[in-house]
Amino acid sequence: MSKCDISTLRSIYLRGPNIWTYRPVIEAWIQFDGLQTLPSAVLNEAYARLALSAPALVHPGPGIEASKGMHASISEGVWSPHLLEHLTLVLQQQAGMPGGFGQTRATSKPGLYKVVVRAWHEIVTRQALSFARSLILSAIDGQTADTGEMIRTLHDLRQRHCLGPSTACIVDAADDRDIPAIRLSAGNLLQLGYGVNQRRIWTAETDNTGAIAETISRDKDLTKSLLQACGVPVPIGREVLSPEDAWEAAQDLGLPVVIKPSDGNHGRGVFTNLSTQDEVNQAYSVAIEEGSSVIVERFIRGHEHRLLVVGGKLVAAAKGEHAVITGDGQHSIRTLIDSQLNADPRRGHEQDQPLNYVRLDSAVVLEIARQGLRPDDIPELGRRVTIQRNGNVAFDCTEEVHPDVAAIACTAARIVGLDIAGIDLVTQDISAPLAAQQGAIVEVNAGPGLLMHLKPALGKARQVGKDIVGYTFPPGDMARVPVVGITGTSGKTLTGKLLFRLLSLHGWNAGLACSEGLFVHHRQLRAGNCADHANGRRVLVNREVQAVIIENGCKQILTEGLAYERCEVGIITNVDWTQDLDAYEIRDETDLVNIYRTQMDVVLPHGMAVLNAEDARVMKLSQFCDGAVTLFSTQANLVVLATHVSDGQRAVFIDHGQLILAQGSLRINLCTIASIPTAHNDSHPARLTSILAAAATAWALGISPALIEAGLIAFESS
Repeated sequence: MSKCDISTLRSIYLRGPNIWTYRPVIEAWIQFDGLQTLPSAVLNEAYARLALSAPALVHPGPGIEASKGMHASISEGVWSPHLLEHLTLVLQQQAGMPGGFGQTRATSKPGLYKVVVRAWHEIVTRQALSFARSLILSAIDGQTADTGEMIRTLHDLRQRHCLGPSTACIVDAADDRDIPAIRLSAGNLLQLGYGVNQRRIWTAETDNTGAIAETISRDKDLTKSLLQACGVPVPIGREVLSPEDAWEAAQDLGLPVVIKPSDGNHGRGVFTNLSTQDEVNQAYSVAIEEGSSVIVERFIRGHEHRLLVVGGKLVAAAKGEHAVITGDGQHSIRTLIDSQLNADPRRGHEQDQPLNYVRLDSAVVLEIARQGLRPDDIPELGRRVTIQRNGNVAFDCTEEVHPDVAAIACTAARIVGLDIAGIDLVTQDISAPLAAQQGAIVEVNAGPGLLMHLKPALGKARQVGKDIVGYTFPPGDMARVPVVGITGTSGKTLTGKLLFRLLSLHGWNAGLACSEGLFVHHRQLRAGNCADHANGRRVLVNREVQAVIIENGCKQILTEGLAYERCEVGIITNVDWTQDLDAYEIRDETDLVNIYRTQMDVVLPHGMAVLNAEDARVMKLSQFCDGAVTLFSTQANLVVLATHVSDGQRAVFIDHGQLILAQGSLRINLCTIASIPTAHNDSHPARLTSILAAAATAWALGISPALIEAGLIAFESS
């Protein structure tokens, strides 16, 4: 073993926007001992082993732009801690995640670096970092690591912890519209938006999806009776209690028939085109294992189709195809299933594959038995053997759907009561009306899977996440509530409390997370210091809240990130540029500026930055704000203030003891500072700037000057 080591001294999960990027990252403090003194020959040999065990090191995929030049550096024998960042991103990418952001920075201590990588999920990224460390050490020690096993482990972790493709596409669509998304559980429960304007989505179900409608959809017999009563074509059938009853029903309905569970899903236990009593008996025994009861229906000739209805509109459609093998005269059916069907890269056990692996289960055995075959039989050359008749609906046909078929599908969703529905329909030609070909709707499903539309086995991918977000938040529908973020060294809490009072007087049910507690409207929900990420999120997810105020200290930004991804107003109060943050390796003014810049980076384009005009370094941060800027100052004669106002922008300041709101030629004289009780509380040395910042923010949020004046006069800091 070599004397080299790579050890993690600290690992910080930054959940929200931070000094590095807008997205969640892990900032790992890595101590590299002995690596930088290795001879170039050793490094070259180590690189060769790495290239062998991790080929993506040489040619990183798209999305890992930060790793360009890595190959050249290492092949020249130049050691770089950047390699750990690069390998972590590559491992995540090969496990099915985008590469994402990465950065490596030296610290003031020899051999200690901050390695920052995009964290698609904290657990997955921590494991990827650990594996990257092992890859480097193994290569240096003359060993070749098993990257295949590493990637499989990461892949399993991704499947277990990251959002599934259906939910992820909704998050991506929301992000495209600047709608915030918060994951509320380890599963797929999401909150889109904030406060009173939030909506909840669970995969393809929304908070508009009624419990009664979902219950109806699970009862296939009830669903069919409701559809039939409203004139929607459905196959005739009934629930049966035994194999004998099933055969009797089949004879009454007329052969061939379909047998399926009354409450199954994913096509399991469904058998079609059954014509003999033996087939019916065998199908019944499998179907009853998949559901609580069994239904026998008249067989409808044609192909399976899945139509996705969102908000009363057809947005996507997919067609099913039989899974078929072709005999070669040499191999058994069992072998051909693996070599011809399961070898298809579109098939897999995972939720991001459009087609599932074909298992040689009782349903398949029954299907091939109907063709006079057994699993170990060898079909003659050229013979086509049907393995599955259902469960392969993954071939896009959206543009082929006849308007009459689309209308019937939308009607079926409304009858059941579902806002988002997967309509299972059988017809021979989806481009022709159903009536002429005796097609029918066989099921209406709540919470339909979206993968068949997002990633069809063949055909155009449909961005159905956009349709769901567009239905959930129609144009003009607000997803957000006003969010105010406050940072600085002092004055944050008083600014938040003043603003909280002003918003309450305005009639808004406000929420405040600050160093003195967690407040919603007139209630204190938590005592103590609540200026952290967790309490900020508690306000954002509260469905009573119409406006949010969150205090952010430097240490919170450095150790957790912001609780919100964007805000309407970002405030920087008083900054002590000499504060001691050496414990976080913040050692110069540039590093400190980046902390406060984090608040400016997230102001929305229609939002407002509220900045202290008396601090030139704070003023420079205005360049990072996408919105407008309001300046505040205790001095009316500042040149920068006058220029700002003359340019038509806003300022709040004190002039001869009076509080002034100004913009261009507009000048609004409010009360005197002497009439504001808070201004005379000596326990708050920064009280005047807090008053000005709160007034400026209230003005930015549309609160009338008269109400701002009244609220400030009435406020008691106790």
